[in-house]
Order: sequence, then structure tokens, then C-alpha cells
Amino acid sequence: MGKKYFDDSWDFRDSDTKIFTHCFHSYPAMMIPQIAGRLLDKYGKKASLLFDPYCGLGTSLVEANLRGINAIGTDLNPLARLIAKSKATPIDAESLDMWIRRYNDFLLNLDFGKNNGDLPIPHFMNIDFWFDKRIQKTLAAIKGFISQIDNNDIANFFKVAFSETVRESSWTKNGEFKLVRMTEEQRDRFNPNVYGIMNAKLNRNKNGLTEFNKEISKKAITSIYDFNTVEIIPQNIIRENSINIIITSPPYGDSRTTVAYGQYSRLSSQWLGFPNANSVDKLLMGGRPKGLQTISGSKLVKKIIDEVASKDSERAQDVISFYIDYQKSITNISKIIKKGGHACYVVGNRKVKGIILPTDEITRQLFEAEGFEHIETIMRNIPNKRMPSKNSPSNIPGVQDTTICNEFIVIMKKLKVKPK
Repeated sequence: MGKKYFDDSWDFRDSDTKIFTHCFHSYPAMMIPQIAGRLLDKYGKKASLLFDPYCGLGTSLVEANLRGINAIGTDLNPLARLIAKSKATPIDAESLDMWIRRYNDFLLNLDFGKNNGDLPIPHFMNIDFWFDKRIQKTLAAIKGFISQIDNNDIANFFKVAFSETVRESSWTKNGEFKLVRMTEEQRDRFNPNVYGIMNAKLNRNKNGLTEFNKEISKKAITSIYDFNTVEIIPQNIIRENSINIIITSPPYGDSRTTVAYGQYSRLSSQWLGFPNANSVDKLLMGGRPKGLQTISGSKLVKKIIDEVASKDSERAQDVISFYIDYQKSITNISKIIKKGGHACYVVGNRKVKGIILPTDEITRQLFEAEGFEHIETIMRNIPNKRMPSKNSPSNIPGVQDTTICNEFIVIMKKLKVKPK
């Protein structure tokens, strides 16, 4: 077994984490690009194909493309897929400039009282709870403009900026990942410049895209899918023994009790018309309870489940449900990695009922059961990662604990191809 050690050079405390298209959109618990980049430089020098099974906003995909490496990502959150695809898609500068000029002309006409007709506002539950009526009309106008864009890549570019504008124009409290409404006093003072927010996002993202386009020296392709690696990895998309390297940051646990990706994305997804906007968290790993079961491949899982169950059997079910799905995903992923290929998992060890769950060790054990060798585990601080400083791991209102402040970069190497 390889060594496990702390290395503060992996903190990247003073690094710019918003370089290139990594500046697009905020998102909970994002992997910073410097981690993906260093892992590629260390373990993927000869790689031709990277896969990220929980790609989120596509950090590892973009870093692969910058090195001329093709990449495949999958994620169950449609908003994440939209953003990841946009981040990894070069766009002709002249075409993008043309549509941004058209958008600015559109705003001028609005300022002069033209083209401000009653565009359709989406119908979804509690829209009036989260958005002022005036804000709804303004967002509908921007969405109406985006619907006129006939270039799909440019339309996606605008949708990414629109998604952040939706969230920042809503009555959602800043700094929250779950949907928490502002107080009445805060709402009374809240008067966002929606068009100004949208313009700022467009300009920031355009600058990042310009730098991304300059940096790409080789033509690399990224493909984004929505398959669930817990259930299947389609052979027509990724063949067995075809992936050189996996670089990913899987969820810390089920979304309901850890990082609520679905809640964070919900308002934007509803405005963009994505289906199942309210059920993303249920679709993710551990989103559906499975009862108290055991899993093979990791002796640690039974130990921690017994410890949690001694304090709260219901929370133990949440934990085991996540690890059951996690093992299924790792089993499927193991099959598509080439002999000699690497799986690099950036994980966090969360607390449940005061008990630390050793996900890094469980990850190692699950891969070892699939014929992998442990190369090393690097421990790092999290100075930049977008995480709340405290959460409610017990799900009891008012009872809080510190969240994950360290990460573990688990490096595994495939030694052999398991017989069918």
C-alpha cells in the first residue's frame, strides 16, 4: 500500500482558481483547476482520454483539453452539464461579439421603452416566493432574447450567464447552498440590477473564454453525458479498458444531508426549463434510502455503519445508501480503465452524528477489491473550496458542526484486468 501524507503545496492557497473558463459560474464544492492540472501532469502525461464520472462543472475536462487530451464527463444535474459543456467549447470570437452587440442593442431598446412586451414567465411552484414580480419580467425579457440565438454554443454561453443572474436576482440568501429565503427586511432592501448582473457575467466569461481559446494548442474534444455510473456505463460511449485516467471529486455523501447540489441549481434549472428540477438530489448517490445493508469490498463500511446506527438508525441508512451506490459506481468505473491507468479521487471525510466517515480509506479498499494498487493519498487543506464553514449534520435545526476542512487525493493504479 502506498503512503498517506500531508502536503500543503496542494492547498494552492494563493493561486487564481478562476483562470480560463473556470471563471464560469459558481457551484458548491468545486474541485479547483490546479489539483486536476497537477494530477494530469503527474499521472496523465501519456493519456489520450480522461473520464470524470461526476463531472460537475467540468474542471478536470477543461484541464484535460488544455493539455490536448480528449475528455468525457457525465453528471445527473442538467445545469452542471450545460455549464461543463460551455466551459469546454471554443467559440468563434467574431460570432460571440456579434451576439453580445445584439444583446446590448436589445438592452438599449428596452431602456427606451421598446421591445419590453409581456414575455412569458415560467410557471413553477413558488416563483413568487423567490422572485419579485419586477425581477420576473426582467428575467423573462433576457430569456426571450436568448431564445432568438440560433447558434447552440453561443446560446449555451448566454444561458450560463443567465443561470447565475437568476440566482443572484432571487430572494435566496447569499452564502447558502440550500434554498433559504431572505428575511422580510432583507427583501425590502434588495434591489438588484438584473441587466447589470447579466452584463458582468457575460464580460467575465468572455474574457475567460478568450484565454481558453488562446491556450489550446491541440484540438481536444469533450463529450458530456447524463448516464449514471451507479447503474451503467454505456459500451457505445466508453468501451471497457479504454480510459487512461480518471480525475474526479465525487459527492461527499447524499445531497440531502451534505451538499445540496439540486437545491443550489433549482431556481436556474426552473427558469431554463430543465425537467425534474426538483428531484436532482434524489437522483444522486444515496438519494434513495436502501435500508441497513452490508457491502463487500470495504471492511470499514460495516464498522462505521454500526457506530452511526448505535446513535441513529435512520442516519445510518442515509450513510449506507450512499456507500452502496458508491461501490456500484466504482465497480463499473474500474472496468473501463486500462491496465496501468489511474483513478484519482478527491474526497472529503464528513461527520455524521459526530463520527468521521473515512471515505478516503473506503475508496482505497473499494478500488483494491477491483484489482487496483494504492499509489498514494495526499492530504490537503481546503482554503479555496466553496463550502459552508458549518452545516447541520444531524439535520436538527440549530444544531451545527464544522464541515469538511481537509481533502484526500486518493491515487489508485489498475494492475490487472478482471476476468469476466
